[in-house]
Amino acid sequence: MKKFFRMDELQTTYRREFIGGLTTFLSMAYILVVNPLTLSLQSVPDLPDAMRMDYGAVFTATALAAAIGSIIMGLLAKYPIALAPGMGLNAFFAYTVILTYGIPWQTALTGVLFSGLIFIVLTLTGLRETIINAIPAELKYAVGAGIGLFITFVGFQNAGIIVNDDAVLVGLGDLTSGPTLLTIFGLIITVIMMVKGINGGIFYGMLLTAVVGMIFGLVELPEKIVSGVPSVAPTFGVAIENIFQTPGEVFTLQMLVIVLTFLFVDFFDTAGTLVGVANQAGLMKDNKLPRAGKALFADSCATVAGAVLGTSTTTSYIESSAGVAAGARTGLAAVVTGVLFLLSLFFFPLLSVITSHVTAPAIIIVGVLMVSALGKIDWTRFEIAVPAFLTIIAMPLSYSIATGIAMGFIFYPITMIVKGRSKEIHPIMYFLFVVFVLYFIFLK
Repeated sequence: MKKFFRMDELQTTYRREFIGGLTTFLSMAYILVVNPLTLSLQSVPDLPDAMRMDYGAVFTATALAAAIGSIIMGLLAKYPIALAPGMGLNAFFAYTVILTYGIPWQTALTGVLFSGLIFIVLTLTGLRETIINAIPAELKYAVGAGIGLFITFVGFQNAGIIVNDDAVLVGLGDLTSGPTLLTIFGLIITVIMMVKGINGGIFYGMLLTAVVGMIFGLVELPEKIVSGVPSVAPTFGVAIENIFQTPGEVFTLQMLVIVLTFLFVDFFDTAGTLVGVANQAGLMKDNKLPRAGKALFADSCATVAGAVLGTSTTTSYIESSAGVAAGARTGLAAVVTGVLFLLSLFFFPLLSVITSHVTAPAIIIVGVLMVSALGKIDWTRFEIAVPAFLTIIAMPLSYSIATGIAMGFIFYPITMIVKGRSKEIHPIMYFLFVVFVLYFIFLK
């Protein structure tokens, strides 16, 4: 095993890899609660049951997708990078595709499946480099920051801190209500731990918030700690079945935009995570990422597996950097993380009582981490600032990640051409310009 993972060459040990894998798991274990709550739209009252995904099935699908993705990454690409259903992408899946567009979750899963299959093709054919190079860096950063603002907005909504106001669209909620105060407490505690640099601060903050909620009667006590694994039957294979059962809902222009959004966000989120974590671990060579194709292939396979199981897009997690900081250097750490996700399947009763008010601080903090990309955008160049700003601001204001991307990608060619920089625009950007113009024309 030492030879397979090149542990001597990378100057690491079994102990460091296990601790690194455990640290990564603790840093991202919040997804086991947040993802089922998000995809089942628990924070949205008075919805027909048909619009909600089964909580238990999504929990199992989340854990299995994370385990499969992390283990494949560890064994194939041999990087200490773990995977799980992505934050931001799950919000787009639930709040934009299902809630705003009214698309059934079964059809949305098919969209995730298609994006994963396209990702595999792009990876195997080598087209990924062409696409990555075609999208200007500033727009990549803008998408990440915009998603950060969007999920932060969702977190504030889930907490009751921001509520509907007919006069001014949104306003401040009742900060004296018990559940909202619980979220505020959780946010303060989580921020303190993150500032202190405590590995797994998001997860520990969520646990402490849940305990305080139980003490004050705001969170139900779990009936038991360990149980059998919830059935994945309500969601398993639905993404494939839906292609043949409702082809009229699957093969539409709106679905094309949704698939492209899933693909785009996953594609560049993964690339950014791989480069960032590999740099931190000292694994980059001549400014290039060894085995990048295998890493992207592992990511795309995890997305396909997750869609079949019944969850939104599975992607590489930047929280893997916490494991690297703890000493992880090889794929063994990712395998350890994957195994821990498998073990978590048996703790469903303990995790299922956690409410959206408990997870809201985690969502808000992840948003804070994502908007750090703002600092990488050159705001002094107006032709760049306009499409970047529109990308970022349109996501929370329109409650749609896709709309934000569309606005930015439409204005980018316009501002660049007017500035006399048309030669810098890649042909793929013109293609995306047409796609997103059609998106707005046929959106309704």
